[in-house]
Amino acid sequence: MQLSEAKEKYIQTWGTLATNWGINRTMAQVHALLLAEGKPLSTDEVMEMLEISRGNANMNLRNLMEWGLVRKELLKGDRKEYFFAERDMWYLFKQLVKERKKREIEPVLSSISELKNVNENTEEAKRFTDLMIEMENVTGKVFNIMDLAIKSDDHWLVGKITNLLK
Repeated sequence: MQLSEAKEKYIQTWGTLATNWGINRTMAQVHALLLAEGKPLSTDEVMEMLEISRGNANMNLRNLMEWGLVRKELLKGDRKEYFFAERDMWYLFKQLVKERKKREIEPVLSSISELKNVNENTEEAKRFTDLMIEMENVTGKVFNIMDLAIKSDDHWLVGKITNLLK
């Protein structure tokens, strides 16, 4: 397989896989392109290589910067903005976990906390409240695991996971 074929397949695969995680396909493809290229690319280059509109490229580059996965760079003597993907895979993993925690787990915990306060004294209300408390416990544990992953260094977490798998 030629390098250009491999890069194209990687970009398409990363975009498809990301949709399974609830991430926009084009955002993942832009990220994969920046990772695969290994050098800063301008918005125009991203648009041309992925065959997407300027608005789509700008929106997804902005989102990737908000997630902390891409940073903007200025090249000496050039007025264009260039974008570079962080290539430290452990850092990328922690950033993705942090964003997923903020966007998904925190709102669920907040909602469950509110839902468990039912003002009725019936058996059905008790069952519902018990369900919400159990959901809060499980979601809280997931929150704590994600928090540990975000705050840990790679040696600690990799060691713990390895021990769990043995």
